[in-house]
Amino acid sequence: METNTLSSQSISLMDLGITNAKVHYQLSADELHAITLQSGQGVEASTGALAINTGEFTGRSPQDRFIVKDKITEDKVWWGNVNIPFSPEAFEKLYDKVTQFLSDKEVFVRDSYVCSDSNYRLNVRVVTETAWSNLFCYNMFLRPEESELANFTPDWTVICAPGFMADPAVDGTRQSNFAILDFTKKVALIGGTGYTGEMKKGIFSALNFILPVFENTLPMHCSANVGEAGDTAIFFGLSGTGKTTLSADPERKLIGDDEHGWTSENTVFNFEGGCYAKVINLSEENEPDIFRAIKKGALLENVVFKEGTNEVDYDNVSITQNTRVSYPITHIDNIQPGSIGHNPKNIFFLTADSFGILPPISKLTPGQAAYHFISGYTAKVAGTEAGVTEPQPNFSACFGAPFMPLHPTKYAEMLSKKMKDADVKVWLINTGWTGGAYGTGSRMKLKYTRAMITAALNGELDNVEYVNHKVFGIAKPQSCPNVPSEILNPRNTWEDPALYDKKAIELAQKFKANFAKFEEFANAEILAGAPKTE
Repeated sequence: METNTLSSQSISLMDLGITNAKVHYQLSADELHAITLQSGQGVEASTGALAINTGEFTGRSPQDRFIVKDKITEDKVWWGNVNIPFSPEAFEKLYDKVTQFLSDKEVFVRDSYVCSDSNYRLNVRVVTETAWSNLFCYNMFLRPEESELANFTPDWTVICAPGFMADPAVDGTRQSNFAILDFTKKVALIGGTGYTGEMKKGIFSALNFILPVFENTLPMHCSANVGEAGDTAIFFGLSGTGKTTLSADPERKLIGDDEHGWTSENTVFNFEGGCYAKVINLSEENEPDIFRAIKKGALLENVVFKEGTNEVDYDNVSITQNTRVSYPITHIDNIQPGSIGHNPKNIFFLTADSFGILPPISKLTPGQAAYHFISGYTAKVAGTEAGVTEPQPNFSACFGAPFMPLHPTKYAEMLSKKMKDADVKVWLINTGWTGGAYGTGSRMKLKYTRAMITAALNGELDNVEYVNHKVFGIAKPQSCPNVPSEILNPRNTWEDPALYDKKAIELAQKFKANFAKFEEFANAEILAGAPKTE
């Protein structure tokens, strides 16, 4: 006999194959917080936030992410080392094992939804083994009104069982952990890992298939905000490029910080109801919005306290560099009501180019925009071992390759069409190095990057002189309010311009080598957006 806790609602998991469970349904953030403390699985930080440890896995495990290859997916998914096929038969057997594992246990169930635009709403039921996993979903997914729960019918189900370990030899997984999407059963099945981001990115991956295939809507791994005039700006960028920081603009309202859809009605909507931010080296001075959001209701992951206190040491990365916090978007003051924006006018591709080659701001043609979107470039500085300081390029298609089930050119073609239809300007912003590569030059000042973005948003770069970059062909403005003109042309900031020219060609060659796997799928306009290597 199943038992439930929630005075006004009851729920059965029999249809999922989970039997005789003690079901905690739709608990509040405070209740989940308290249960985690009582069970000894978390500690309250000095700010009131809950701090937990996710166990062995402190980040996603891309090699253990699978998609069931069935009639819906077999001809549409771009199969390979990002989208790894899993057989329907193996999924059924593994699913049965996980639901048997959760049967007779205490479980936490949450009904929620994703996509803030009601035309695209997707109801999601989440079943988790731990209270803190459920708190994460309370924060990250959208929260229905209590009146909506009586007739709630889930479109998708997330089942998360960190304590269940797969047997690779029997279950068809690579190792004991897994995250599998089944588009026929409409289930995201996660086991063997406590890292909460697998739930968030599992549903994001599902939407990255559902929205373009069935809804003519472009899913985007981006942040977005809206100005007083109602103009929406979109910020694409990989980790460390400034996506969260630059979209948190005191003059503009935040739509969301990570996942959005762009509809055929020319609206941009947030998929989520919260934010999942890195907290490495966090300070109130540099990231005031995130810092102040870490209060009661927020969930800190894998952080370390200062000795003898419950005050977080954000500089301590002894557990992982991927320390995180999730919190409901309502913890941010300056947000867009309804999390929907209209009238997209500017798109910013953010890159932290530690080679010091790309201009701090440049305007892209539609072909160049598609090329750079498919490339998804940033550059990481090397580690400290053996004194190596040479930057390493990092390409992630569509600025989010691990979450994109379709071929990247599908998303790029949608983006190009929407850009043209909406007359959107696309800008490439280098938040990385100037005056030389990492180790020689210096990081672009945040105040200059903010000034360039503000100028682009205000139309102050519409009528200035532009010069095309000799290698990348992108248009560099020759002046910008509140920015020294000399930094707008990166070649001029290098002590040795000839060395800059050589390194620019080398970077262009890295772009071309990366793009080779996409060439046969790309149209002529996209191919024309490539840099010149001769």
